[in-house]
Amino acid sequence: MLRDSLTVLAAFLLGTAVSALLGASSLGVALTFGQIAFAGTLTWVLLRR
Repeated sequence: MLRDSLTVLAAFLLGTAVSALLGASSLGVALTFGQIAFAGTLTWVLLRR
């Protein structure tokens, strides 16, 4: 369970960081892409069980 939580958190952080590095116009836009990565990873984690 801890591994799943860390996976989802890492997806959020990486999605935000990559978006910011690729030139997101603001932090809000970068965080939006982080949320999309979070939701996709959470779906994958839940369906994998």
